[in-house]
Amino acid sequence: MRLPEWQVFADAGALVPRLADALCAEAGAAIAARGVFHLVLAGGGTPRALYRALADRNAGDAHWHVWYGDERCLPVDHPERNSMMSEAAWLAASSIPSENRRPIPAELGAREAAGLYGDWLKSVGDFDVVLLGMGEDGHTASLFPGHNWGDAPDSPDVLTVFDAPKPPPERVSLSAARLNRSRCVWFVITGSGKREALLRWKNGETLPVSAVRGKQETVAWLDAEAWPADA
Repeated sequence: MRLPEWQVFADAGALVPRLADALCAEAGAAIAARGVFHLVLAGGGTPRALYRALADRNAGDAHWHVWYGDERCLPVDHPERNSMMSEAAWLAASSIPSENRRPIPAELGAREAAGLYGDWLKSVGDFDVVLLGMGEDGHTASLFPGHNWGDAPDSPDVLTVFDAPKPPPERVSLSAARLNRSRCVWFVITGSGKREALLRWKNGETLPVSAVRGKQETVAWLDAEAWPADA
């Protein structure tokens, strides 16, 4: 198992600006090389702070294409949806065209949403940057321990989840195999509640987070509270 590069910052206030700068740099490089930047967004508190920092930088234009790693099967305007959070924090006021912002249509139910999102992704090659978080159990996106992570080479791009161990139980998630079709995978992890899972990951335990890695780089962006003292 290939471990990520660990980037540890004093706190989220130090981490977020560096991450925003790095993301904008990757976007610029991708657009210069290929004319397009495909970005996968994560949910959570630290990503929200990142999206606000991107809004402050006026990040994003018609070359940017935004996707999602997972979504809860909730009404389209539900405040706990990842798409609602990112739209409110950044995307709605950005210069990224609405047709380039592709939320998972999870309000349709997991099966129909997974089928549609899989169809949309057929024309997309490798993602440029995938942003992911990590739960206290080592899950990432909606790939949970003891469930199907879709890490086999022939796994579908998009998975249905009907029995997630945290609410809501019905979700849609990109598979580990599809997330691995990316140049960069960046995990954004903060808070002392993540220490145990990080230590298990660092010690080589097989967890959902350990099944996802970028083709060029895999980086865990951490604050000091998350980093295990004995790491």
